[in-house]
Amino acid sequence: MNTISASAGAPAGGSWEELVTVALLGTERRTPPGSTPGREAPVALLGAAAVETLRRRAGVRPARAAARPEPAARDPRPALPPAAARRLAMLLADRPGTGGGGRRGTAPDLMELLPQWLALANARGFAAPPQTLPALLDAARGRTDLRPAALAFAGPRALWLARLNQEWRFALRSSPGGGAALPGPEEAERVEQLWQEGLFAERVALLSAIRAKDPAAARDLLATTWATERAEDRLMFLDSLRSGLCADDEPFLERALADRSRNVRATAAELLSALPGSALAGRMAARAGSCVSLDRTGGTPTIVVEAPHECDAGMERDGVVPKAPAGRGERSWWLGQLVEAAPLGTWPERFGGRAPEEIVALPVADDWRAELHAAWCRAAVRQRDPGWSRALLGAPSAPEAGGPGAVSLAERSKLLATLGADERAEWVAGFIGTHGLSEAFQLLGVCAVPWAGALGRAVVDALNIARDAGSYPWSFSGVMGLAERCLDPAEAVRLDGLTSVPDESENAAPGAGGYWAEAFQRLVTTLRLRAAMASELAVP
Repeated sequence: MNTISASAGAPAGGSWEELVTVALLGTERRTPPGSTPGREAPVALLGAAAVETLRRRAGVRPARAAARPEPAARDPRPALPPAAARRLAMLLADRPGTGGGGRRGTAPDLMELLPQWLALANARGFAAPPQTLPALLDAARGRTDLRPAALAFAGPRALWLARLNQEWRFALRSSPGGGAALPGPEEAERVEQLWQEGLFAERVALLSAIRAKDPAAARDLLATTWATERAEDRLMFLDSLRSGLCADDEPFLERALADRSRNVRATAAELLSALPGSALAGRMAARAGSCVSLDRTGGTPTIVVEAPHECDAGMERDGVVPKAPAGRGERSWWLGQLVEAAPLGTWPERFGGRAPEEIVALPVADDWRAELHAAWCRAAVRQRDPGWSRALLGAPSAPEAGGPGAVSLAERSKLLATLGADERAEWVAGFIGTHGLSEAFQLLGVCAVPWAGALGRAVVDALNIARDAGSYPWSFSGVMGLAERCLDPAEAVRLDGLTSVPDESENAAPGAGGYWAEAFQRLVTTLRLRAAMASELAVP
């Protein structure tokens, strides 16, 4: 300090705000207080800043010591096995690469394996090692998809830490009540207090928790404040009734059809249409039935469609949106909504007892087939009807990959989600066997993990065919990434023969063989790593 003052003639100080202003403007534009312009002005500014810093620190009065925080709640779960704890530290230490999108090499993508590791650890009931909690919270902060599993694994100690660090406050928002246990339906006084005074997220969590245990109690609780809730809150609360939806909910939902909010009315109508015995479902069945009929006068029975000519007040009250999207005809728009909301059981009765497969095979007059089948697809998804889903999907080996009624990958994926896991995997395996992998990515996303044996073999065989054909390997990078996370680790043995560089044909993409070898090496390494992860987390 003395050296600075002697060499630069630094002033005794100057207010901190003045010094900051001089630093921002530059000493050429403003001279430091107590100094002269020239070459020594920057040194004088630094000297003045040093003096002021020392003065400010020396003048700080000691504050009253804060109360020590309460100890974190004990985590009763068993500790991780040592090998699993080391694996977790390795997964958390990995960070996404900062390269320019080049080849990935043969190393597994550890960050993509973290969700699987967390799911396994949670399923087996282990507690997180305390020293990993900061890294776990940082990972969950950066990836919202990790949060539910990461916070469940981190347990009560993570919430204790989150109260001490602003960057981890998301954990408190993700845990209604700050991690405190929600009251059950039997704790009427606590339920009433939290419902009346809690934050919105706490109230949603409370309603969902009570709905899971006692649907009627949750509905009655919602009814006590329904009239005074904001429209956006009513919408969220109403959505919680999807869980445990039953006929007893109908009177409440019917009243919601008269709500001031269009979105609330639409959600109420959607929920009522999922109850086949509801009055709304009956009204929609009558409307749809008046528009769609079977003409038996010709040689071949044919479905005839007469779309509605207007959207009356009754249709609007029951959830039909009157204004069609841009580029869509009004009448077809109204028809699609009526058919989607009508119980699917309406159609076998109306079409002479025919099964869904027979109904979707019937010809439809006047180019209404696509519109009618698309509405049936939406109805099958909304009503979770596997029979109609099978009929609309058709055989996976059919020439038309879209099936009789499913015209897009998104529709096929939604229909598949209504089937059981085994049937879903079998259908997608058949689809890949016939059509290859080019359109299978979205379908694979709805299949249970790990993939069933037949599905895994179909994917590996299709990748092998693409490799032998010299196809562009980067076209299959998405499927290869899915295989790393979803293929049964037992398939690694079958893949060993594909890890060598194949002979490249004349028509092969340049360098394709090396890329394919790299990709299969990475796949095998990842599968073996997943197998090791599972064995390390095995309960002793």
